[in-house]
Amino acid sequence: MVLALGGCAARVAPSFELFGAYFPAWMLCALLGIVAAVLVRVALVATGLANALPLPLFACASVGVCAALLAWLYWFGS
Repeated sequence: MVLALGGCAARVAPSFELFGAYFPAWMLCALLGIVAAVLVRVALVATGLANALPLPLFACASVGVCAALLAWLYWFGS
């Protein structure tokens, strides 16, 4: 029974204060991932590689997810 309560620690959730309100840290990481995906999409279109990729949406989305997860590990990882 005690092992099931392991996630109920007394520590606070990762958050940051913005304009007097607390926002979850995952929102910041998600925003960074979206920005990274958009920048990769712009770079692919500008270089003409978007037409050469079979699934450019998945490529841009995977770069965004990787950027968001790396940001999370950098700021909040152990």
